[in-house]
Amino acid sequence: MRHRCKTVRLQRKDGHRRSLLANQACALIEHGRIRTTVAKAKALRPIAEKLITLTKKEDGAPIDDRQVHARRMAFRFLRQAKSVKRLFDVVAPVVGDRPGGYCRITKLGPRPSDSAPMAFIEWVDLENLVDDIDIEDTEEEGEE
Repeated sequence: MRHRCKTVRLQRKDGHRRSLLANQACALIEHGRIRTTVAKAKALRPIAEKLITLTKKEDGAPIDDRQVHARRMAFRFLRQAKSVKRLFDVVAPVVGDRPGGYCRITKLGPRPSDSAPMAFIEWVDLENLVDDIDIEDTEEEGEE
């Protein structure tokens, strides 16, 4: 029985699942929006929101043990110093003003190759991050 076992396993072993979710979290921090399957997006959302909550605990504190600890906790999961720096310096000040619900999942149609349900996962305040995060322009330049 799997009572009270909340971990979404994604049909992967523990180490592979952690690496997958860490890489997707880094991509979400870097690009602001990623396209993935619905199951992976639902597994990623609590992780991304916990990372933002971690930055809120650091926000406003002087450079001391608490701030260093928060950054080390984020690095322990993400394993990319560039992503940790961007999370604390760029994403958190914009997105962290909300009381919660920092990510949005928008469902798309099925993937053509295997009909897997696809979705976008993005930060809710994405329009405020446009200047700081590289987001692909979805409009075609030929149409004006």
